[in-house]
Amino acid sequence: MPGGLVALLDDISVIARVAAASIDDVGVAVGKAGTKAAGVVIDDAAVTPSYVTGLHPSRELPIIAKIAQGSLKNKLLFLLPGALLLSWLLPQAITYILILGGSYLAFEGAEKVLEKLGGEKHGKTLEDAIDDPAKFEQERIAGAIRTDLILSAEIMAIALNEVATQTDSFWTRAIALAAVGIAITAIVYGAVALIVKMDDVGLHMTERASTSAQAIGRALLKAMPILLTALSLVGTIAMLWVGGGIVLHGLHELGLHAPSDLAHGAQHAVEEATGAFAGVAGWFTYAAISALVGLALGMLIVFVMHKVLRMGHGVGKEAEAH
Repeated sequence: MPGGLVALLDDISVIARVAAASIDDVGVAVGKAGTKAAGVVIDDAAVTPSYVTGLHPSRELPIIAKIAQGSLKNKLLFLLPGALLLSWLLPQAITYILILGGSYLAFEGAEKVLEKLGGEKHGKTLEDAIDDPAKFEQERIAGAIRTDLILSAEIMAIALNEVATQTDSFWTRAIALAAVGIAITAIVYGAVALIVKMDDVGLHMTERASTSAQAIGRALLKAMPILLTALSLVGTIAMLWVGGGIVLHGLHELGLHAPSDLAHGAQHAVEEATGAFAGVAGWFTYAAISALVGLALGMLIVFVMHKVLRMGHGVGKEAEAH
């Protein structure tokens, strides 16, 4: 009996060590995957506030909550099972999906650049007359969730690509991807909620009796327009930077090394020339080149989507009329 008890305790200790090792594997995989996806997370956090900017303050948090729910559904119900199935059946397809997602981000970023330069706007904006506020709100929520689907797909694909190098265990991959999805959603939409309610906090503080609280409140109110403008700029740059970087890396993985090698060559040259600032300067150089690649690719896609295809659609209509 004592021998049986000792054997049982030994088995339990082995199971506990295996479980602890699995948890540690998940933690390492989540940390590395989250770091790799950081650029897309910045993009997500910078883009989302634009979907509630200008709407009634009472609708801001409910809209963010609905977008966050849609984001979780995107990640856990659609993308997580799809990513795991893909990693099992066709792992080589992950690179192509990353390139497609990066190209979409470059396209979105290029559209925003053209709009800022006075080009054609796509879709209804807050500058247009809104006939049905409820319908407009639903359209903005749907648009945000669609954009989130692309960004979440990139996050999950990047995370899967990183997790796959850390572990072969199906369940470790599943738990790690779910943890990445939940953590990133909480961080992004928690940050967005704080950003869009900053003006309300500032207004409340200006009504306090304390002089210092009033001063902080006025500073927050003055900072909000600047912050939102900066976020819009950061969001556009992040789309181009992340999209271009993903495409460069994907092409390298597929055997087309020249574009990535040129970008890394410029990065290393700057690092050698900048001494103590090598890390920051090198990173900035590669990010800038990635953004330029994203802008060039995005402009090409915009031209094809809005000029070539539209022209072809117009010719088709004329042929039908005759």
